[in-house]
Amino acid sequence: MQKPRVKTPCIGVCSTGIGDEVCRGCKRFTHEVIHWNSYSEAQKQVIDQRLGEFLSQCVRNKLRVTDQELLLWQIQVQQLRYPAQHDEYCWAYALIKAGGSQIEDPAGYGLELFAAFRDTPLPQLRLQIDEEFFTLSQAHYDRYMRVPDLFGSPAS
Repeated sequence: MQKPRVKTPCIGVCSTGIGDEVCRGCKRFTHEVIHWNSYSEAQKQVIDQRLGEFLSQCVRNKLRVTDQELLLWQIQVQQLRYPAQHDEYCWAYALIKAGGSQIEDPAGYGLELFAAFRDTPLPQLRLQIDEEFFTLSQAHYDRYMRVPDLFGSPAS
């Protein structure tokens, strides 16, 4: 069975046009944003997998999915778009992003916030996750993508 085509992760908030090496919206690297339409499906899948793994890691730092079936049911009942190809932690982020201000009891959605975040409103938690996701993407870019210039110093 063939994997579904990877959709662009663009959310229409691109910051690469103002000089960021990592987009603050979708977390892709500048060259990935520029060349997205020329990439093969395999190349797009590699990028999509990296983004999903990074987002999942950031969400896992804040909460635990206690009931994956309940979470998926709630997402489907709410008719929310979610990245089905990613894990339940990315689904949880999609739920929080779309309706965090409406959720009073995360347990009713199959989620348990870790003790350090139980008093954090979900919209604020979403912003924390997003910032951590950006930081992780930027660190990955700095470590693996930044190319030294001719004199051996990091590119600016």
